[in-house]
Amino acid sequence: MKQSVTPTNVEVFFDADDIIVSKTDLKGRITYANKVFSDICGYSEAELMGQPHSIVRHPDMPRCVFKLLWDTLAEGREIFAYVKNMTRAGDYYWVFAHVTPSFDAAGRVIGYHSNRRVPERRIVAALAPVYKQLSDLEATHRNAKDGLAASTRQMIDFVKSKNISYDQFVFSL
Repeated sequence: MKQSVTPTNVEVFFDADDIIVSKTDLKGRITYANKVFSDICGYSEAELMGQPHSIVRHPDMPRCVFKLLWDTLAEGREIFAYVKNMTRAGDYYWVFAHVTPSFDAAGRVIGYHSNRRVPERRIVAALAPVYKQLSDLEATHRNAKDGLAASTRQMIDFVKSKNISYDQFVFSL
């Protein structure tokens, strides 16, 4: 269902009592999406099934944040992150995501589970310029691989300079 969506400058919001929930397989393909997710992103549940979760990725999001997310999950650990997503119409919405690996009875990772809540606006305001700087750094490189490597180094160095983990950094904002 790959389609081209042009980002707008329109922010949409969801209710503070709502939780966006999705599950994916090991490749990041959506296997479950709750009604809140479907409603906010503008795709039906049927349209979301089997699609890569990146279907809602906003181009303003630095790729290094997703690299950190996937690297953390690959280690079998949970992660918290603020993410700017994009709707089917090109509008955007911010979430505070908690993503966890899902395990089978033998302890093997079989997929991923994500709960997203309404983010704190002051944290979005603090992170948006950081994310822009990382995205801009990615764009200055001749190829995406070099851009990703540069922004990942910058993000890791920034967090390390605070002598805390990424999750601690997120919760310190």
